[in-house]
Amino acid sequence: MGLLISLIAGGLIGWLAGKVMGVSEGVIANIVIGIIGSALGHWLFGRLLGIASASAAGSFSLPGLAFGIAGAAILIFLLKKIGLLR
Repeated sequence: MGLLISLIAGGLIGWLAGKVMGVSEGVIANIVIGIIGSALGHWLFGRLLGIASASAAGSFSLPGLAFGIAGAAILIFLLKKIGLLR
Protein backbone atom coordinates (compact mmCIF):
# COMPACT_ATOMS: atom_id res chain seq x y z
CA MET A 1 0.00 0.00 0.00
CA GLY A 2 2.90 2.37 0.74
CA LEU A 3 4.26 1.96 -2.79
CA LEU A 4 0.88 2.82 -4.31
CA ILE A 5 0.57 5.95 -2.16
CA SER A 6 4.12 6.98 -3.10
CA LEU A 7 3.32 6.60 -6.79
CA ILE A 8 0.08 8.57 -6.49
CA ALA A 9 1.68 11.34 -4.39
CA GLY A 10 4.70 11.45 -6.73
CA GLY A 11 2.47 11.70 -9.78
CA LEU A 12 0.39 14.48 -8.24
CA ILE A 13 3.43 16.42 -7.06
CA GLY A 14 5.22 15.99 -10.41
CA TRP A 15 2.12 17.05 -12.35
CA LEU A 16 1.55 20.15 -10.21
CA ALA A 17 5.23 21.14 -10.37
CA GLY A 18 5.12 20.68 -14.14
CA LYS A 19 2.13 23.03 -14.34
CA VAL A 20 3.94 25.62 -12.21
CA MET A 21 7.11 25.36 -14.31
CA GLY A 22 5.36 25.16 -17.69
CA VAL A 23 6.55 21.65 -18.51
CA SER A 24 4.35 18.93 -19.97
CA GLU A 25 5.78 15.43 -19.55
CA GLY A 26 4.18 12.01 -19.37
CA VAL A 27 2.77 10.13 -16.40
CA ILE A 28 5.96 8.17 -15.71
CA ALA A 29 8.09 11.33 -15.86
CA ASN A 30 5.67 13.10 -13.49
CA ILE A 31 5.93 10.24 -10.99
CA VAL A 32 9.74 10.17 -11.16
CA ILE A 33 10.04 13.96 -10.93
CA GLY A 34 7.55 14.02 -8.05
CA ILE A 35 9.31 11.35 -6.01
CA ILE A 36 12.83 12.68 -6.60
CA GLY A 37 11.63 16.26 -6.15
CA SER A 38 9.99 15.39 -2.83
CA ALA A 39 13.24 13.85 -1.62
CA LEU A 40 15.08 16.97 -2.79
CA GLY A 41 12.55 19.21 -1.01
CA HIS A 42 12.89 17.18 2.19
CA TRP A 43 16.67 17.37 2.05
CA LEU A 44 16.97 21.02 0.98
CA PHE A 45 14.30 22.57 3.16
CA GLY A 46 14.29 20.12 6.08
CA ARG A 47 17.87 19.09 6.59
CA LEU A 48 19.85 21.90 4.99
CA LEU A 49 17.69 24.91 5.94
CA GLY A 50 16.19 23.39 9.10
CA ILE A 51 12.52 24.01 8.33
CA ALA A 52 10.76 21.50 10.57
CA SER A 53 7.57 21.04 8.53
CA ALA A 54 9.63 20.10 5.45
CA SER A 55 10.11 16.63 6.92
CA ALA A 56 6.59 15.89 5.62
CA ALA A 57 7.66 16.48 1.97
CA GLY A 58 5.83 14.08 -0.29
CA SER A 59 3.08 13.13 2.13
CA PHE A 60 -0.63 13.81 1.74
CA SER A 61 -0.65 16.93 3.88
CA LEU A 62 -0.58 20.58 2.90
CA PRO A 63 3.04 21.17 4.04
CA GLY A 64 4.07 17.83 2.53
CA LEU A 65 2.61 18.69 -0.86
CA ALA A 66 3.96 22.25 -0.75
CA PHE A 67 7.55 21.22 0.01
CA GLY A 68 7.29 18.32 -2.43
CA ILE A 69 6.13 20.65 -5.21
CA ALA A 70 8.86 23.16 -4.34
CA GLY A 71 11.50 20.43 -4.52
CA ALA A 72 10.09 19.09 -7.80
CA ALA A 73 10.03 22.63 -9.26
CA ILE A 74 13.70 23.04 -8.34
CA LEU A 75 14.44 19.67 -9.96
CA ILE A 76 12.58 20.70 -13.14
CA PHE A 77 14.51 23.99 -13.20
CA LEU A 78 17.82 22.10 -12.94
CA LEU A 79 16.78 19.58 -15.60
CA LYS A 80 15.83 22.42 -17.94
CA LYS A 81 19.19 24.12 -17.35
CA ILE A 82 21.17 21.01 -18.31
CA GLY A 83 18.93 20.39 -21.32
CA LEU A 84 17.04 17.25 -20.28
CA LEU A 85 13.65 19.01 -20.33
CA ARG A 86 12.24 21.66 -22.65
